[in-house]
Amino acid sequence: MTYTYPTKGTCSVKITFDLDGDKVSNVSFTGGCNGNLKAISRVVDGMSVEQIEGYFLGLTCRDKGTSCSDQLAHAVRWAYNKSQEA
Repeated sequence: MTYTYPTKGTCSVKITFDLDGDKVSNVSFTGGCNGNLKAISRVVDGMSVEQIEGYFLGLTCRDKGTSCSDQLAHAVRWAYNKSQEA
């Protein structure tokens, strides 16, 4: 299923991705540092929610208290939890 997550506190404004079980694919960021976010999207393709959290949860950018990669970790957990409610 495809999910769209509105980011908070980052240059990117939203993250769109597919979630199949706990596997993430087709990650796309809107806004932010284009090259870096394309790289992150490729790296995480096929990773589990838990793996993405392990790599990216808690990473910050400047003094924002979050980062695009941290927001990705929050987004995939949010989507996974939402998928378990159905």
